[in-house]
Amino acid sequence: MQRSGGCQCGAVRYQTEGDALHVTLCHCRDCQRSSGAPMVAWGGFKEEQFKVTQGEAKTVNSSGDAFRSFCGECGTGLYYRNQTVLPGLVDIQVVTYDDPEAFPPMANIQAAERLSWTNSAPGLHDFDRYPGA
Repeated sequence: MQRSGGCQCGAVRYQTEGDALHVTLCHCRDCQRSSGAPMVAWGGFKEEQFKVTQGEAKTVNSSGDAFRSFCGECGTGLYYRNQTVLPGLVDIQVVTYDDPEAFPPMANIQAAERLSWTNSAPGLHDFDRYPGA
């Protein structure tokens, strides 16, 4: 099955073929800092299952063997490669897919770095939109 996604502004688009090998929520400090969020949802694909179909992402070495790619126009984080930890794979930020609902997480990883206050999130009140809006 082919699935497509891309950045917020549309400058970079990508496509994957087939199923993800894993879908995880990563709680590591690198993911927190690069995304500005408490965790990032990743879908792992073999390199041959992935292709950029429009534009070109900017890639930076974020730490050691880790390379994070993002849109140079709008800053949306897109994908990650680390040949030491994930040889031959590209991890894609699943919320950048056109249909992120297709990628429910299978596990939490790097949970040792999980922010303690995320444990209380299921008990928080939900608002469909901004309160009072």
